[in-house]
Amino acid sequence: MSTALLRGGGLLLRKSMIRWTLRALATSSCDSGDSQILRSPPLASVDLPDVWTSNSDHDETSTSISNLTNPQTAVVIDGKAIAAEIISRIASEGSRMKKSIGQVPGLAVILVNQRRECQIYARNKIKACEEAGFWSKITELPEHCSENEVIKALSTFNENPSVHGVIVQLPLPQHLDEGKILSKVCVEKDVDGLHPLNIGNLAMRGREPLFISCTPKGCIELLLRSGVEIRGKKAVVIGRSNIVGLPTYLLLQRHHATVSVLHAFTENPEKITSEADIVISAAGVPNLVRGSWLKSGSIVIDVGTCPVEDPDSEHGYRLMGDVCYDEAVRVVSAITPVPGGVGPMTVAMLLLNTLESAKRAYEFF
Repeated sequence: MSTALLRGGGLLLRKSMIRWTLRALATSSCDSGDSQILRSPPLASVDLPDVWTSNSDHDETSTSISNLTNPQTAVVIDGKAIAAEIISRIASEGSRMKKSIGQVPGLAVILVNQRRECQIYARNKIKACEEAGFWSKITELPEHCSENEVIKALSTFNENPSVHGVIVQLPLPQHLDEGKILSKVCVEKDVDGLHPLNIGNLAMRGREPLFISCTPKGCIELLLRSGVEIRGKKAVVIGRSNIVGLPTYLLLQRHHATVSVLHAFTENPEKITSEADIVISAAGVPNLVRGSWLKSGSIVIDVGTCPVEDPDSEHGYRLMGDVCYDEAVRVVSAITPVPGGVGPMTVAMLLLNTLESAKRAYEFF
């Protein structure tokens, strides 16, 4: 029975993606270049055959990964500014939808975890929806609730045609089966990109997921907008979570990077990281990555957002990244700050995924 459901879900996803692609292609000739919100192209369009060449053909002069700046004075990649530009264009597209068909994108958030940072993240998403002109709703459940209660809330949103995106704020309390719950999100509303079918299509060359996980999608967009060449470069992803590490690894591969994934059991992580042109760290450990870990002139995307007690701060804590920023800026050519780097981009990608879901649902182009 489960196999049949999986096959059925895969068929539904592929049919939906094919319909969407054909319609998008049919209207692309009428679109101007300015209509594309992101720099990232459809993944299937960048798939290339693996054709190996002899080492004798290697160009020894093409070793620099970026001409952004002198490695000793790193460029700070301003994720907040980039996200604001993207959200502005998303809001304009949502306004066009409302004027044309009287509908707006809708996002539903289910919040179970009562941790302070989880509540902040969830409410930031709702606030961003309001600023973009989206409809939104947050459902809060007690931390001791059952899986059935969460799934019931999910089902309500799955069946609501005004809801185009459904997310479950992670992490969930330990007594809840995260995988089981996420698999219950309607794949066509899985704007977090965490449904097994979306992850599976991200992993397979020639396939296009309906949605790409928001944080990895934002990381790639930051690299592209910073003029970083990904193809052929050595990339290291630190952390292998289903939310960030795994999809980031898969997405970098789809962009033809040579990728290593580091985790708690990796031997000599400093050596591996020091050879990387691109480092994306999502371990959640403050100052894990020191300046000595990094290659001169490399690019660093710091996904880590760790609340650290700080009595001098307004809220009693401050956010720190995985990367020791003060050391890294003296080594790398470009780096994202924490906060103000990846976080705003994650929210922007969530809004974009929700917009794209609504456009598919209403066949609006």
